[in-house]
Amino acid sequence: MKFKGDIHVFGDHIDTDVIIPAKYLNQSDPKQLALRCFEPVAENFSACVSPGDFLFVGENFGCGSSREHAPIAIKAMGISCVVAKSFARIFYRSAINIGLPVVTCPLAVAAAHEGGQAEANLEEGWLLVEAKRYAVPPYPKEVLEIIQAGGLVNHMQQRLREQNEGSIS
Repeated sequence: MKFKGDIHVFGDHIDTDVIIPAKYLNQSDPKQLALRCFEPVAENFSACVSPGDFLFVGENFGCGSSREHAPIAIKAMGISCVVAKSFARIFYRSAINIGLPVVTCPLAVAAAHEGGQAEANLEEGWLLVEAKRYAVPPYPKEVLEIIQAGGLVNHMQQRLREQNEGSIS
């Protein structure tokens, strides 16, 4: 699982109300959520994102309310990977559940700057930020499968299909 793209930077303690304001939680269309992502701090931010870009963030990213809308909005914008100094536990798990790669690497975050370039290989366990390589723990096979399937629900549906096809033979 490899990614390459531009870097977008946000600071510490970005909560889910900043990622996607509560007034948009009645939306279920990921594209509509993406349009409102980070609206309180960077209006029209989604227009600055190209598919494959990275989000580099500070400490405690995704704190606050538990809502899958936040990682869904980030993923729908085209962000390929979120790299943080640290994540709120519930955000981290929600991101994996919807198939958004998230990585904790404080040194890479410290080196990142807006508009820079990043690459990642989550199977091998590395990030490249402005040509400097950082080691990150590679994802376990099960987590890679969830992300590659596009999330936990898709992964489980795929496994059920495979089991049903195997029992028919």
